[in-house]
Amino acid sequence: MKIKKILNNNAVVVKDDQTEKIAIGKGIAFNKGKNDILKPQEVEKLFVMEETGKLQQLILRIPEKHFEISEEIISYAEEKLGMKLSDHIHIVLTDHLSFAIEREQEGIHLQNKLLQEIKVLYKVEFEIGMWAIQHIKKRFKIEMPIDEAGYIALYIHTAKPKSGDMQTTVRQTAIISDLIQTITKYLNITIDQDDISYQRLITHLRYSISRVKHFELHTMDEEMLEMIKKKFPISYQCSKEVVKVLKNTYEMELPESEIGFISLHIERLKQRWKKEEKK
Repeated sequence: MKIKKILNNNAVVVKDDQTEKIAIGKGIAFNKGKNDILKPQEVEKLFVMEETGKLQQLILRIPEKHFEISEEIISYAEEKLGMKLSDHIHIVLTDHLSFAIEREQEGIHLQNKLLQEIKVLYKVEFEIGMWAIQHIKKRFKIEMPIDEAGYIALYIHTAKPKSGDMQTTVRQTAIISDLIQTITKYLNITIDQDDISYQRLITHLRYSISRVKHFELHTMDEEMLEMIKKKFPISYQCSKEVVKVLKNTYEMELPESEIGFISLHIERLKQRWKKEEKK
């Protein structure tokens, strides 16, 4: 591979098989110049993407250390998840992190209103996000808020194969957040986000929403559904409110059987709250 352009000490544009690519490696451009040859062992990552031009511009625009730490976080995420993430993440996460670090240095904090839902829905990705903000603290002596771990988790999740884009992921998470607020308001309860009943409810709502799109909903026999209505009337009515929000606000309809399953999760959450209140 022949170097066509040096972007920074760790990234260069190369010509490989008549194709322009971006090669990344620790100190890959040290003591090198245009038309020098790169050895394969010097290259840690090699990119060929439609957005190569955008990545070049980004690398040239942001501080080199921001690019370095983003690559370290991406490498850690791929190792932790055991999969290769979309090449697009090298643009979007790097751009986001650079801006987030600059904001933090200026004392500007952005609240992540979906943080609690992200913690549950994307648990491993959130753990990666927590590792990332600790890594940034270690490298730059900058204390990033936990909200940032949530943002990083979303970028990591949407870079996974077949995970959907950022807009879809954020919308789905926002819908679930809205539904949880509907439930807590109707029941007049507070929720312990670490409680397994809460986590199961959020997970079920996520899959309910996903199944609506693909017409893969659960079925429940009428006898079971009638039993739920009679035995857990408050939870059932609460579930009906959830369905109403889905229909009126998000134009999504759930069948009666799915309302039954949601009622069971709400009942578990309600009972758990009552036990905690008695302590």
